[in-house]
Amino acid sequence: MSEKKQVLAVVGPTASGKTALSIALAKRLGGEILSCDSMQIYRRMDIGTAKPTEEEKEGIVHHLIDIADPSESFSCADYASLAVKAAEDVLSRGSVPIFCGGTGLYLDSALKPERHCEFGSDEDCRKRLHAIAEEKGNEALHDLLKQVDPASAEAIHPNNVKRVVRALEVYEVTGKSKTYWDEKSREEGLRYDARVICLAFRDRERLYRRIEQRVEMMMDAGLYEEAERLYDEKAYGETASQAIGYKELIAHFDGRCSLSEAVEAIKKNTRNYAKRQLTWFSAKKYPMLWVDECADCEEIVKKSLKLLYGDLFMV
Repeated sequence: MSEKKQVLAVVGPTASGKTALSIALAKRLGGEILSCDSMQIYRRMDIGTAKPTEEEKEGIVHHLIDIADPSESFSCADYASLAVKAAEDVLSRGSVPIFCGGTGLYLDSALKPERHCEFGSDEDCRKRLHAIAEEKGNEALHDLLKQVDPASAEAIHPNNVKRVVRALEVYEVTGKSKTYWDEKSREEGLRYDARVICLAFRDRERLYRRIEQRVEMMMDAGLYEEAERLYDEKAYGETASQAIGYKELIAHFDGRCSLSEAVEAIKKNTRNYAKRQLTWFSAKKYPMLWVDECADCEEIVKKSLKLLYGDLFMV
């Protein structure tokens, strides 16, 4: 069996300092950064998704940012296909791929050989399945999933139409259920020798203060204007319109809430998202180094180098 190639990942809740740490690591290792953020893929959604600026990148090559228009749908399978290609490209040039982001599903899809992802997606199939939900209701679509993949139907709520559609799409494209492919993936383990650094704030109140400060900074930096331009152009697709920071302002533009209420909703939804991120990563079984916060990047870089090249890692 061939030895698995090493990759690094910097994950954690929003506003935890992942970008700064990943860039510091890339500079030390001669690495390149692969974003694993489900909203940074969208062009023109810069402020609300906290994309690193050219100055913040410090010359480090970044992949998987600005690869789709806000009107486009973009699945985890789409990400997996592009992420693996990008990682292999970086590795082929003798560099270290450093995944950075907080979308756990995206990281999983890149690290785990989820075989159903290799078949990509079928836009026509998706549209047809979404049409069934719209015309006959979510339960009718969910009943179709029960017939071909009872285990997935049990795990996915009928109102989570996006996941129901994806599970049905997997069956229609591959001829086998998502459950079949998931079990096959578990048997094979991880695609890479992945070492994951998780920035986990034990002091939640401190993290929440950082989140609130960042929301205020985003508003000052022009998030309102950025969101309004896309709204006026009717540029939001189904997925992009659900991005935190944008969906709340869309509600304001629709006249459903005041601006102050929208801003408070952004803060609240971001805090809740951070909680879900921490829960997600705490349940993962990757070799993982937990770091309380990115207060001292240099110290964390030293620990991370030991994690990657030495024996300092925790499972």
